[in-house]
Amino acid sequence: MKFISWNVNGLRACVGKGFCEIFESLNADFFCLQETKMQEGQLDISFPGYESYWNYADKKGYSGTAVFTKHKPLSVTYGLGIDEHDHEGRVITLEMESFYLVTVYTPNSQDGLRRLDYRMRWEDDFQAHLHKLDEIKPVIVCGDLNVAHQEIDLKNPKTNRKNAGFTDEERAKMTQLLENGFMDSFRTLYPEQITYSWWSYRFRAREKNAGWRIDYFLLSNRLRDQLSDAKIHTEIYGSDHCPVEVDVNI
Repeated sequence: MKFISWNVNGLRACVGKGFCEIFESLNADFFCLQETKMQEGQLDISFPGYESYWNYADKKGYSGTAVFTKHKPLSVTYGLGIDEHDHEGRVITLEMESFYLVTVYTPNSQDGLRRLDYRMRWEDDFQAHLHKLDEIKPVIVCGDLNVAHQEIDLKNPKTNRKNAGFTDEERAKMTQLLENGFMDSFRTLYPEQITYSWWSYRFRAREKNAGWRIDYFLLSNRLRDQLSDAKIHTEIYGSDHCPVEVDVNI
């Protein structure tokens, strides 16, 4: 099965930049979106053969996630079941026959790290959600995790050490998850490959490839033998992020 994840940085804007054509060309079994930045009814979009599920933020034009799937889930849940976290449309969980699929748009710690304390609470609660699912069946989690885990995952690690997305605290939370039952699919297959998934719109960052790898597919460790490939589609434009992919024999 082919899984795609893409932070579209506003789906309505992305549709105007070729989203539908890109969607069809990738022909994924599951296509997960983050940062849709829209409310229900603002965009009429559907694709033959796919069902879609949406989680909207209360705040207009902010956050939001969606999943398009060719395979009907057994059940779908939205959020973490924790009121503090469930007003920004950040999580959708699909229960399939042999696995769970979770798409997430992790909160950004913001300039000045003003949301770092909240981000730490989020991390603990989100990881608890994943571990609870993992006790039942394997988990595939994807999305914009808003952290570059290792120095190889961003162009300028030294100057970004205390910036949102590369703080010691955020990186430690990722390490914690990867030491407790999950693997980074791309880094598992390509331990030394330098490829980014996000570039600032400022300073011609994408042109210079001054990017960060902050979009991931994390898999339960017991799916290792079923992991076929992981890709970062740097050739695809339409957002400040590019789509990421994982192929799993499941």
